[in-house]
Amino acid sequence: MKIAVLLDTHNLLRPEVIEIIKSSNAVIHGGDINSQGVLDEIKSVMKPNAQLFVIRGNNDKEWAENLPVSLEFELGGLKFFLTHNRKDIPQDIKADIIIFGHSHKYCEENIGGQLWLNPGSCGRKRFNLPITMAVMNVNDNEYSIEKIELEGE
Repeated sequence: MKIAVLLDTHNLLRPEVIEIIKSSNAVIHGGDINSQGVLDEIKSVMKPNAQLFVIRGNNDKEWAENLPVSLEFELGGLKFFLTHNRKDIPQDIKADIIIFGHSHKYCEENIGGQLWLNPGSCGRKRFNLPITMAVMNVNDNEYSIEKIELEGE
């Protein structure tokens, strides 16, 4: 199962990101989408049976008030926890994979047997940081991660 993991798009869905979404079985967006239009565009290019997991970030205002601030879900036999800001992750979270963002910095680390993943930002270039996202392949309780670096202005 191919999963596109993105955060901090900030009202910009790059063509390279769209191509990855088109070929994915699931899309995870951890907030700071900034508009319903970006979310609609993601939905319009996804495969017919692909799953979408989305939460709101600190820049997602009135239009996103119906989106949750965190999500727990299962994919490929693994338990996921998704929130926008790392400081909002409960200390006793029972998940195999914890996804967060907000800092725009790619981070992939194993803490106590859990994967903590910040795919970075694939929206507008900010803070002189690279433009990144992640692609996960999940099968039978196992996963691999590919860091994707995108060209940008």
